[in-house]
Amino acid sequence: MYLLIPSGLQGTIYYISHSEKKLLDFDKGKPRGTIYASSLNIPPQDYKLGFPGISNRLEWFAIDYRGKFWVENAGDYRFELTADDGAMLYVDGQLVIDNSGLHPPVTLNGKAGLRQGTHTIRVTYFQGIKYQVALVLKIARPGEEYRVFNTNEFRPPATFTGPGDTNPEATGAQSAK
Repeated sequence: MYLLIPSGLQGTIYYISHSEKKLLDFDKGKPRGTIYASSLNIPPQDYKLGFPGISNRLEWFAIDYRGKFWVENAGDYRFELTADDGAMLYVDGQLVIDNSGLHPPVTLNGKAGLRQGTHTIRVTYFQGIKYQVALVLKIARPGEEYRVFNTNEFRPPATFTGPGDTNPEATGAQSAK
């Protein structure tokens, strides 16, 4: 089942070799499908339960999630990425967290200074050998506690019409390249 979430994350699915020990070079891989999500919240669980959206493979696959999100208040945003096996987080094309490699569930943290406006997000993930799966992305706005990152919470204001918007509520907003 595929669900289209316009403001969400689009994940391109790849199958990987049983000898992979790190994230795939997605530009060289052959896409096998697409899944959509507004959040990445698969806490550590037995791999036999599967990975949401992947129906025909329990191990040896990779997903390249991409999307955009809006930041209303500029500042240093903290991110937390839990993965089994490997995952990497990029914001605006910059590596924020490198949690790659074959390993049990591991949680790592990073931060990014974000201005008001639209930003790109990319989470690359791979599931290698059995035992467990996990992929959880959390965010903490300045002065707040971590919570699961959800693109529905990071949408532009209804009055925003784009980078040239002259609406006073959207002044200063810029699009990320």
